[in-house]
Amino acid sequence: MSRPNILLFITHDTGRHLGCYGRGPATPNLDRMAAAGVCFTQAYCTAPQCSPSRTSLMTGLYPHGHGLIGLLNKGFRRTPGIPTLPDILAEAGYATYLFGFQHEAEDPASLGYQHVYRKPKAYECADVLPDLAAFLDSPAAREKPFYASVGVRETHRPFPHAASCRGAVRVPAHMPDSEVTRADVLDLNAVVETVDDTLGAILAALDRNGLAGRTLVIFTTDHGIAFPGAKATLFEPGIETALLMLGPADLAGGAFAGGRSIGAPVSNIDLMPTLLELGGAGARVPARLHGRSLLPLLSGAAEAVHACLFFEQTYHSGYDPLRAVRSGRHKLIKSFEAANRTCYFARHVDPSPSKNYVVEHTDLFRTPRPELYLFDLAADPLETNNLAQDPAHAAVRDEWLAQLEGWMRATGDPLLNGHVPPQPGAIVASDDQFDEATRQLTAEQYCELRGWGT
Repeated sequence: MSRPNILLFITHDTGRHLGCYGRGPATPNLDRMAAAGVCFTQAYCTAPQCSPSRTSLMTGLYPHGHGLIGLLNKGFRRTPGIPTLPDILAEAGYATYLFGFQHEAEDPASLGYQHVYRKPKAYECADVLPDLAAFLDSPAAREKPFYASVGVRETHRPFPHAASCRGAVRVPAHMPDSEVTRADVLDLNAVVETVDDTLGAILAALDRNGLAGRTLVIFTTDHGIAFPGAKATLFEPGIETALLMLGPADLAGGAFAGGRSIGAPVSNIDLMPTLLELGGAGARVPARLHGRSLLPLLSGAAEAVHACLFFEQTYHSGYDPLRAVRSGRHKLIKSFEAANRTCYFARHVDPSPSKNYVVEHTDLFRTPRPELYLFDLAADPLETNNLAQDPAHAAVRDEWLAQLEGWMRATGDPLLNGHVPPQPGAIVASDDQFDEATRQLTAEQYCELRGWGT
């Protein structure tokens, strides 16, 4: 099979909080997909926030490479001329579809989507699934190879309150376990169940229309869960993602079938080169990509495609420039504004009962943030012991700091030259306050406030 259909199902803020990863509620449909296909156990995003991460998936570039270094809804934009996955697949003869949510461009057509099914501010699974099912039931789904991006609002906050969920409620290990956080996780679990049910309906639609035998299905999310210490941080709970792939047995020599777990570290920038390689001879591969095809890993020709992974954040609500490098054992995070941050956890994570609990019962929103973190992930998977100032780890720290700075130079990261001003027209928070109603400023006002000039 040279030109499979491609269906990408992407959620919001889910991380690996899924039963198939040993967390969250029971997820029988995701379990079925993992059991029949491929489950990547060490998949990551480039950035712990929506627009930058999603655009990395669509371009194969780190955020400072594609230009969308903040949120689309705050006025940040992709650099003009950067090609996208649906755009290139459309050139190669694919019919390209968007069902539901995207957060990469104001106009989905500019991303290369020829057919757009979305209702204003209606991106829940219940809103998106009927249009997708109608398409899969229609002759159009069999006329030519299709690429369909299926984006849903779940599991973004706020969560609807739930009375129960499938299975036990387990608070993420990096969070304090309390009545408040358990109730919050219960609500998240119920939303995850909705996602799992929706995936089940998608797989059933493919089966009943004879499309499962020629469709590669991908399930992923943009970044980690919206809890303190996760989303909007470069700690593991912020950058981890789910990545499951299920394809026909005759696709790439059975690389996407058979039920396998792959533990090699991969990034969402790797999806674009992988899918372009599967798209046949008509799919051009851009000359400049930061990602690498996963096909050598999937076929068994390679044990890894990355020696280490890199991560970044520049703007979320406000300016919070962070860069990180992660190997199989160590991770180094550098905060380029540590002197202006009085909190270990980012305060701009979404409002929630768990955030309120952490603010009230711990010092993590008041503890000063260091400039450098160094963690031994093998000995300290929860990243509680910062080794950056430990003389015994000075050589390791310096090695990974050199790796990080070398990557920044090789990829043209503007942060090496000092502060990175917001793009013209962007709106950013004046600072990193507890108050969720922090004053919003235009890019020009913000630069003036920070003394950056224009």
